[in-house]
Amino acid sequence: MEQQNTSHRRPGSPWRRRLIIGGFVAGTGFFLWSMLPKGGYPTDLTRIGQGQAALVLTMDSHYMAGAETMTMLSSLRKEFGGSVQFLVASVGLPDGQAFVRQHQTVDGSVVLFDPRGQRVAVLLAPRTQAEVRQALEQVARP
Repeated sequence: MEQQNTSHRRPGSPWRRRLIIGGFVAGTGFFLWSMLPKGGYPTDLTRIGQGQAALVLTMDSHYMAGAETMTMLSSLRKEFGGSVQFLVASVGLPDGQAFVRQHQTVDGSVVLFDPRGQRVAVLLAPRTQAEVRQALEQVARP
């Protein structure tokens, strides 16, 4: 008589499967949450030219340059926040798309405006805080 090897593979536990799926969903949710703008940057571009200088960061959620520039701007925002508005032109919004077309910017670009709304500088994906600080000092003067 032949012995038959009948090794049976035990099906995965339903709890294990739910835990893996739940972990995946939670991880995806955390990733998406981390990609949102930090610190409440307003997207209301009508604030430009309303008596206070403005820095507008162009953001496209499909690319990383805008998020990297936003991280770089965080300490400058604390330093210049009293005299300069920090705004975001999101390419996911119609007014953000119009801003990108009008000022010919890309993800991570910084556009500076004086208190009257005149464009003072355009920095295409600035690399250093010093570069942005120098431009901010031009518009933050009383």
